[in-house]
Amino acid sequence: MQAALTFQLLVLLAVANGTPVAAKLVLGKAFARPLDGGALFVDGRPLFGPSKTIRGIVTSVSATSGAAALIGLGWEVGALVGTVAMAGDLCSSFLKRRLGLAPSSMAIGLDQIPESLFPLLACRLLLPLTMLDIGVATILFFVGELVLSRILFKLNLRDRPY
Repeated sequence: MQAALTFQLLVLLAVANGTPVAAKLVLGKAFARPLDGGALFVDGRPLFGPSKTIRGIVTSVSATSGAAALIGLGWEVGALVGTVAMAGDLCSSFLKRRLGLAPSSMAIGLDQIPESLFPLLACRLLLPLTMLDIGVATILFFVGELVLSRILFKLNLRDRPY
């Protein structure tokens, strides 16, 4: 296993998934246009919901690109991680709406795995990752996100404690 590369990718996953939350804290409702424009799917439920915004995607991809360049992986890796992490997050939101779960509601596994596993798999195009690296990083992200979420909630930096 490549510990240094795994750590770098965990940092990028944290940036990719944490930036939309930080943008919401800093900017409030400013620039928070829902990505789905309020559209409903054929089941009558929102496509993604109001918490998935254009602002979140743009800030995530931008910040992750910058962070990757700063830690020596190149902005291209950051852009890939940010883009695919947001795609994974949108997949989760789409599925949660189909299951009738409210925006920002908890769905353990569904909230963590697509937004970490998908970008890690995509990084195999640019980095020498093994399936072991990907598996370990996904598990570490899963556990780390649950722990960090509770800490951020206690610090009043997150709306929900998961």
